[in-house]
Amino acid sequence: MNEPTEQITGIRDLSLCPCKSRETYAACCQSFHLGRAKPETALQLMRSRYSAYFFRLVDYLVTTTHPDSRTSDLKMRLEETIYEANWRFLTILGSSKGGPSDKSGKVEFVAEYFIGDEAHKLHEHSRFKRFKGAWKYLDGRG
Repeated sequence: MNEPTEQITGIRDLSLCPCKSRETYAACCQSFHLGRAKPETALQLMRSRYSAYFFRLVDYLVTTTHPDSRTSDLKMRLEETIYEANWRFLTILGSSKGGPSDKSGKVEFVAEYFIGDEAHKLHEHSRFKRFKGAWKYLDGRG
């Protein structure tokens, strides 16, 4: 790696995680993004997916989408649109089920972002479901 890239990576590791957990990125979502660990709860997956949008990690977003919801063109659509939004803030409003022993769960959140100079809010009731033991994002219809 070159020096500027190493500096950016080091700063990112020590910075607070974009998911607003109040932990550093290295202690929070990074291990999920690098494939070293899997989220144990639907809430952890939701937070890690928000951070993946923040850092524009298309492959992570695709692999954490439930096969029942994953369209064949999902990766292509994400690659086309991932740079349009600049994610600013995440607020978790609540969750139900989605624990380590559950098979499904819901998380309600508001994610704030900008497209150009225009502010937007995404208020979603996300549904999550396990697939082969791992939490996956099902849809925003909860």
